[in-house]
Amino acid sequence: MYELIQKSHNAKRGRFTTIHGVIETPVFMNVGTAAAIKGAVATEDLQHLKTQVELSNTYHLHVRPGDKVIKQLGGLHKFMNWDKPILTDSGGFQVFSLAGLRKIKEEGVYFNSHVDGRKIFMGPEESMQIQSNLASTIAMAFDECPPSLESRTYMENSVARTTRWLERCKAEMNRLNSLEDTINKQQMLFGINQGGCFADIRMDHAKRIADLDLDGYAIGGLAVGESHAEMYRIIEAVVPYLPENKPTYLMGVGTPANILEAVERGVDFFDCVYPSRNGRHGHVYTNHGKLNLFNAKYELDEKPIQEDCQCPTCKHHSRAYIRHLLKAKEMLGMRLCVMHNLYFYNHMMEEIRTAIEQDRFAEYKRQKLADMSES
Repeated sequence: MYELIQKSHNAKRGRFTTIHGVIETPVFMNVGTAAAIKGAVATEDLQHLKTQVELSNTYHLHVRPGDKVIKQLGGLHKFMNWDKPILTDSGGFQVFSLAGLRKIKEEGVYFNSHVDGRKIFMGPEESMQIQSNLASTIAMAFDECPPSLESRTYMENSVARTTRWLERCKAEMNRLNSLEDTINKQQMLFGINQGGCFADIRMDHAKRIADLDLDGYAIGGLAVGESHAEMYRIIEAVVPYLPENKPTYLMGVGTPANILEAVERGVDFFDCVYPSRNGRHGHVYTNHGKLNLFNAKYELDEKPIQEDCQCPTCKHHSRAYIRHLLKAKEMLGMRLCVMHNLYFYNHMMEEIRTAIEQDRFAEYKRQKLADMSES
């Protein structure tokens, strides 16, 4: 259940209640694709980094270790020792980006595993069955994620198929939630809006999926090569046609600036690999811009990454020490950077929620962007 608490112009401050706890929105979901945050960050660490939601991927967990294995072990929460909400991505994006040779049919997609080459079929029902086995809090509908530069005709046909697939996902989710051996019988389903950069196709699709009365709605197929201005234009076009009393999720986005711009346009949920990926390469976020800790100027720098930061990394370690670890290829260096970046994102979302509650989000956003552009 989603409760809209406060608005600051179009920015929404909400509260989403799930069987695994309450999610305060806007929220950034920390990405643990294969049931782990890359960079040697454990779920115990996430508790100290202000993580509200962990995101794992259906495709990757189906391929390895297998969703049926995870079900036998009690579901994803028990498997990875995490008691807060988990969202599972449907696998659609991976099927279309990783699989290479694939064949799209009305029933679903035939493709080869990127791990061992074995043939796999995944359609709406299979995606729901895998996610039910994983027993995540929120399951994403199986959709086609077409390249944003596809023709109008291709996009119209693809979106129509995604809508038909969504109806099948909803029916299968309802069936699975009624079964006696289902671990999470209150699993939620989010639909996904597609349509590339065609605003009219996007808006029409938003209207159609809104009628299905799902638990939440995502905007997919963005941040895949189009300009930031194009992305913001599409968000502005789509959000008014999605239910205000349900969470809106912008998939795979993004930088702190992307998040601030999207919150201003009414988005509630975000996820992105940037904090962990950048952290593993020594790039860390601060309120005054991004730092590259490999730079020689940090060799004797005794300051923490960010002086007022309360994350475990900044409380105990200097830039000089972390730089040494990174240069020496010690895994601890990556871990400390990833932990800081996740904390930075999660703390920024706290600041965003407070700013919306106080109806000063526009001012907060302006100041945050100005400060972060200093480096």
